[in-house]
Amino acid sequence: MKFTKLGRAAVVAAAGALLLSSCAANEPAAGPATDGSEAPESTLSGDLAGAGASSMGAAQEAWIAGFQSANPDVNVTYDPAGSGAGREQFIAGGVGFAGSDAILGDDELAGEFAACAPDTLPVDLPVYISPIAVIFNVEGVESLNMDAATIAGIFSDQITNWNDPAIAELNPDVTLPDAPITAVHRSDDSGTTENFTEYLAATAPDVWTEGVFETWAYGGEGAQGTSGVVDAVTNGTNTIGYADASRAGGLGTVALQVGEEFVPFSAEAAAAAVDASPRIEGRHEGDIAVELDRTTTEAGVYPLVLISYAIACTDYEDDATAELVKAYLSYIVSAEGQSAAEANAGNSPISDALRDEVLAVIDTIQ
Repeated sequence: MKFTKLGRAAVVAAAGALLLSSCAANEPAAGPATDGSEAPESTLSGDLAGAGASSMGAAQEAWIAGFQSANPDVNVTYDPAGSGAGREQFIAGGVGFAGSDAILGDDELAGEFAACAPDTLPVDLPVYISPIAVIFNVEGVESLNMDAATIAGIFSDQITNWNDPAIAELNPDVTLPDAPITAVHRSDDSGTTENFTEYLAATAPDVWTEGVFETWAYGGEGAQGTSGVVDAVTNGTNTIGYADASRAGGLGTVALQVGEEFVPFSAEAAAAAVDASPRIEGRHEGDIAVELDRTTTEAGVYPLVLISYAIACTDYEDDATAELVKAYLSYIVSAEGQSAAEANAGNSPISDALRDEVLAVIDTIQ
């Protein structure tokens, strides 16, 4: 009934995951003591593999490093292969947890999960909140205002030149080049793409006619992963793309029209969008899927938000994996873990109320 670590390690090696030593306490506070005292010596040991969203790659680096300081006998890997690839590896039992910018779909939930005990379902747990930035590289331009219809027109190949009236009228004080737009999208199955297209489908349905998708359905230039999109926009000329805002760097960024104002991305504006959104109805017990309100007109809210989920079994076939997943996830949602991710990735820490809700589910993992 139990999976062996040897079999799991073989799958992870085949996936090419980058091995990072890490550790985490089996207590709720899974990091070094902050009151000057020594933290209890960890009794955890073993290997834990994860894979998924590249958007949370920098956060995972911080979480793994913090986890390592408390549990030197635990090795954690996280392969930022993309949300779709991470879910596939988790479903196949190749990793103990997945990171995903999209929740498990009904078709996925109707199947079997190799790492989970029979007749049980995994859960989606929101652990990472970040705005998605619309990034661009146009010489001499640092910021632009755009409404959803304009962004949808650009990425659906209906607006193809930077001095198009749709862009110029929203930016009367900006000198725009008479040059073609190169729109860059994710070439892999991507939860970031799903969130981006969900925003456009909700706010500009007359322009964005292909609806919501993880696999790109329009034209343009494709690039692998978050880093691939950022590199393509950075190294190109008159380019535009979308990526987790923590990776925007020195690129130009777009302020979105929300109601009567244009709102630039920020951690605070992203957190406000999540706090104002309800849970998705009809999900199974323990699943915490958020129904983001993309059409809000509330002041100060940035609705193009990405929530990355940790996907885990609540009942594992392998007890050792359950113990490690429980400890690791407890650390990443802790105040310490969220602070470490914010410092390294620039994301917005989850609220105390959401932390309590997620920890209650993590506590049931066995």
